[in-house]
Amino acid sequence: MRAFNKMMGRTRYVVCRLFLHLAGSDVAPILGVLNSTAREAIAADGDLHDLGEGLVEICETLLRYDESWLSASNEGEVFWDEGEAGDYVNELFSDSGERYGADLDVNFASGSNESFSLPVTRNVIVMLTAAYEGEVPDLETDLSNIPALKDALKALINLHYKEKLRAIQVHFSPAQLGDELTNDQLLQYYPELIPL
Repeated sequence: MRAFNKMMGRTRYVVCRLFLHLAGSDVAPILGVLNSTAREAIAADGDLHDLGEGLVEICETLLRYDESWLSASNEGEVFWDEGEAGDYVNELFSDSGERYGADLDVNFASGSNESFSLPVTRNVIVMLTAAYEGEVPDLETDLSNIPALKDALKALINLHYKEKLRAIQVHFSPAQLGDELTNDQLLQYYPELIPL
């Protein structure tokens, strides 16, 4: 019985990553939200509450653009050891950052007049990685359909307000105004995407 009690007292950590591909002529404003949130995240210097506020803003924005959702994917692992969960977060961070167009230069002058002549991308990929304590069925399921994806984004918002998030990462492509993410690059760098 002692072993059972010990097991019951252990903390369950979940690390999950969600990919969402938005497409169409009206997805460019999402990049503005993503870029401003990225700048705020850097200014927050790792403060989890501030990062969570940014995550909420991104999730709410994505929910407003649900008509532009084209494909998605998700993955994750459950851990009973915080260190192992942290290692997996770092692994996903490196993988997300190495994908095409996901490296952000926050020194880019987004207020410059050059932006009027820049091409507007028709594809945006958002990668959300979160680590949390407990169990959230809406995040620990197949998210390759629109209702499940909506529930998952709402669950991420709730995790922030319940203060259950332990790590938050956001990557997106293209990360620069004027960069373009082509359909060929989508297939090459984001092969796990499943049409919604």
